Amino acid sequence: MSGGARSGAWIAVASAEHVRRGRAGGFMQVCHGKAAPLRRIRPGDHVVYYSPTDRFGAADGLKSFTAIGTVLSGEPYAFDMGGGFVPIRRDVSWWPAEEAPIQPLLDRLELTAGVRNWGYPFRFGLLPVSPRDFDLIAGAMRAAMPEGLREELAA
Repeated sequence: MSGGARSGAWIAVASAEHVRRGRAGGFMQVCHGKAAPLRRIRPGDHVVYYSPTDRFGAADGLKSFTAIGTVLSGEPYAFDMGGGFVPIRRDVSWWPAEEAPIQPLLDRLELTAGVRNWGYPFRFGLLPVSPRDFDLIAGAMRAAMPEGLREELAA
């Protein structure tokens, strides 16, 4: 990136059904709507969602990357979903992309290569990922990255 500043890259974790809601609404939320994790993310950071399941609470074994995008400007904000549930969200510009299973990437990602219990870090709901891993995931998703982003990640 120019000026020595670097955007962060993150993996967020949620069921695919929840990710689809976020894509449709242009937002992300993590960790059952908690604010603290979203405060770690900055505008311009890149995020990819990993979905262990298609539906929340199901044991359907989806285990795929399901959305990818760039965090927009603005602070995390509360959104009243009704019924007393007020999660914290961040706005995201989602990129056109396909879902991609994690299995073929496990031996190639720095995060998981050679790690027997590779799924453990995903339990925290939000984790940083290297630019190399982010680029590898984006490629597997056939993501339409914004112009110049691939070079930015390589810098």
